[in-house]
Amino acid sequence: MTVGRQRGGRPRDSRVDHKILQSTRELIDEVGYPALTVDQVAARAGVGKAAIYRRYASKAEMAFVATMHEQQLPPPADTGSLHGDLLALVRAFHVRMAAPAARQLAPALISELAVNPELDTRFQDTFLAAEQAAFADIVDQAVARGELAGPVDPAMAHLLLLGSLASALYVLNLPVDDAMVTDLATAATAGIIALADRHHGDPGGAAEPG
Repeated sequence: MTVGRQRGGRPRDSRVDHKILQSTRELIDEVGYPALTVDQVAARAGVGKAAIYRRYASKAEMAFVATMHEQQLPPPADTGSLHGDLLALVRAFHVRMAAPAARQLAPALISELAVNPELDTRFQDTFLAAEQAAFADIVDQAVARGELAGPVDPAMAHLLLLGSLASALYVLNLPVDDAMVTDLATAATAGIIALADRHHGDPGGAAEPG
């Protein structure tokens, strides 16, 4: 059984993928991210280190996929309103991003992205691209419903919502609860509407958050 392709372009065995990611999650729970090694994951999963490095450029990328974000995201919810769609998305990401393993991993990943151009490019082209595609779908739904005067850059929508959540969790170390998550969705909704109005005009007035 194969799904996707490895870094070298060859088909990947989904059973090996599962073993690697499950072993990574277990070991992070047991020893913490700083003490985690690729050797430990390989031994626990019963695979060679080469199998891991064919899939992931570094320990940080492997742990990121295991704990926070696989490259394929489920389709965004269609709740009937822009605010509702953004709220559903940010709630789902809050569960992942606020987990103890993610709080251990995020600072290390950010540091590695700053000094590893290859990993940064992979991160941009896979994980961030998937997130921005989800925002593009949400924006398209809002335009189709008449909530937005026109499309906006999904990178800006991403920054307004998930960028704010990441900053609250990992930089400001705020106690993020569902009330704050809801406020972030409300603020992002207003910002996206304002951007659409700025770039496309406001023929019918901005929609109220749902």
